[in-house]
Amino acid sequence: MNTQSLNTVPVTVLTGFLGSGKTTLLNRILTENHGKRIAVIENEFGEVGIDHELVVNADEEVFEMNNGCICCTVRGDLIRILGNLMKRRDKFDYILIETTGLADPGPVAQTFFVDDEMKEKLRLDGIVTLVDAKHIWQHLDSNKEAQEQIAFADVILLNKADLVPAGEIDRLEQRIRQMNAAAKIHRTQNAAVPLDAVLHVGGFNIERAMEVDAKFMEPEYPFEWGGVYDLAAGDYTLELQPGPDPAMNVALLPLAAGSLADALPAAVVLFSADEQPVPPGGVLLPGERLVQLQLGAGTSRYTLHLLKAGRYALFTQHHPNEFAMQLQPAKRPLSPGPVPQATLASRSLAEFRPVPPLTAVEAREFKPDHEHDNAVTSVGITHPGELHPDRLNEWLRVLLREKGADIFRMKGVLSIKGSPERFVFQGVHMLFDGKRDRPWGDEPRHNSLIFIGRNLNRAELNEGFRGCLA
Repeated sequence: MNTQSLNTVPVTVLTGFLGSGKTTLLNRILTENHGKRIAVIENEFGEVGIDHELVVNADEEVFEMNNGCICCTVRGDLIRILGNLMKRRDKFDYILIETTGLADPGPVAQTFFVDDEMKEKLRLDGIVTLVDAKHIWQHLDSNKEAQEQIAFADVILLNKADLVPAGEIDRLEQRIRQMNAAAKIHRTQNAAVPLDAVLHVGGFNIERAMEVDAKFMEPEYPFEWGGVYDLAAGDYTLELQPGPDPAMNVALLPLAAGSLADALPAAVVLFSADEQPVPPGGVLLPGERLVQLQLGAGTSRYTLHLLKAGRYALFTQHHPNEFAMQLQPAKRPLSPGPVPQATLASRSLAEFRPVPPLTAVEAREFKPDHEHDNAVTSVGITHPGELHPDRLNEWLRVLLREKGADIFRMKGVLSIKGSPERFVFQGVHMLFDGKRDRPWGDEPRHNSLIFIGRNLNRAELNEGFRGCLA
């Protein structure tokens, strides 16, 4: 181990799809008799934070981030929390980051290589991915996050191995080795694994990360392509064919001089604003707003109106090849009806010839922001009071039977009438596990629970919960 490694704090990222057992593993690590002082950073997907109530023995060194996904909208918060942690360097020896089940670990890992301050003080020891052996097949082929979590892992735990036949888990391990042949794989029950299998694993393999994602070291942007054009004053036609999306965000920025890189800060700011829908045939002006081009079934044309000649940077949400995008000078339309011969003779034939598309003097593809499956949502419920145990059992029984296939994850802390202890529960699809926890003591009794999945009906879930109140 070199001098720099000795002087930096090791960081382990715990990841895995919803319900794979990340918090269970975290609790095992925190209760092991290892003598380490561990700081924990947690990220949750949803409007109600639950995990901080499920983590044991972490005291004041637990930092919760539940205002977005750690791999996209709150990455700046991660850097801020890590920076504040390092001001208390003498309080801990190790940092654990538990991501939401919908996180792409790539952007999280990138933080430790592209931020100079992070590189000096921290080192990414490894990414540990938990896989729910019973339910992962429902998401492995269709969910990008589940695939990325496996692909980036240094260590993979095939958790809940006791819930599937041996032949089934053999088949799963074979499939996972096809996705990531380099990771160490352990079969576990209740995330039980020797501590040295998940901590101090030897360092994150950045070379293999580059094989998984060739743009791993590049920053992410809210657009996929940018091009620079030298344009005269006048009108231009932006033409797009139907593509994978029914609309595409576009921004056109004037460049006083310089290259595409000079326009990046302004483009990022513009793409963070609300887009303005523009139907086919609409007019686009440079630099004023982010526009959303509405694409029809056939060719869609828009007019770029430039009052001044100069250099302009065009940024598109998706790659222009996906929409066969073309930018060209606007053709002068022929007058309707017969045109006098004298008028035709006075015009250049070039006015009526097809105008070739313009070529950008500089163009570049960008690594786009990580995007989640918009069909996956969360419903959080917080409410004081106590719950009637029989009503609660019946509501959960019916809910899991009828909606369990769409509930990827459910967890919470409940106040049961007549019980002095908190009731903690977790569930994945139709599986449910609940137990009595520590006494409420002086803590105000309350109920906090969250559901994550598809086709969740907020009104029905809230109504069902209220029906359980004593």
